[in-house]
Amino acid sequence: MNNRRNILIANDDGIQSPGIVRLAEAASNFGDVWVVAPEGQCSGMSQKLTIFNELNAMRRDFPSAVKGAYAISGTPADCVKVALKSLMPAAPDVVFSGINAGYNAGYDIAYSGTIGAAMEAVLHGIPAIAFSESHDGCHEVTDKYLCAIMEELIDQPLYGEIWNVNFPGCPKAGFRGIIRDVEPAPNFFFDNDYNSAEEKNGYVLTPYARLLGPDDAPRGSDVWAVLNGYIAIGRIRNMVYRIVGL
Repeated sequence: MNNRRNILIANDDGIQSPGIVRLAEAASNFGDVWVVAPEGQCSGMSQKLTIFNELNAMRRDFPSAVKGAYAISGTPADCVKVALKSLMPAAPDVVFSGINAGYNAGYDIAYSGTIGAAMEAVLHGIPAIAFSESHDGCHEVTDKYLCAIMEELIDQPLYGEIWNVNFPGCPKAGFRGIIRDVEPAPNFFFDNDYNSAEEKNGYVLTPYARLLGPDDAPRGSDVWAVLNGYIAIGRIRNMVYRIVGL
């Protein structure tokens, strides 16, 4: 922990999220922390960028000691790009995204603003790690193992890929271990659908979702892992990254 780094933290739940505070506190063990996060909830935005509108970057007080904290009137990917281009005096050594309130596993990875922020870092040649946990479950496993996993992965930087870490929502007594190099499940984490109500000129569609059970995903996949008490650590490749040497 003597090798101090320059660390940028973003998320998609907004700068007010308890998860980003816990992530910043853990990250402070490894370097100087900057927090640049959306001013409000931005889940499901993937790697969307703001192109045609101005962005506001407002200084914010932050509960833990950081070098600077800003709320951005844009997306999670905007936060990373603005931080790199305009706010930080030097490029970060690593970007942490999260801790997301809700798993980013299976097909849901494609929609995630948490993942999108990490992927934006990859496009700028900066290693990134995404952290997620249960939306409404127990966070005992996260709090016990976050720093250890952070220390492990920060010394294994990826280029063209990100580390994706999901913590199970079980108590410590139900924790079963860590599965590394886990593959995304070939299904959504939630069984999503819409309730439809017809109106004069069309329909009102209300989304709803059913959470999958422990046996609804392939054994050993990321969804199966977190639903069965495991920490899931996997790699996700950026879709436009060119493999060096090819």
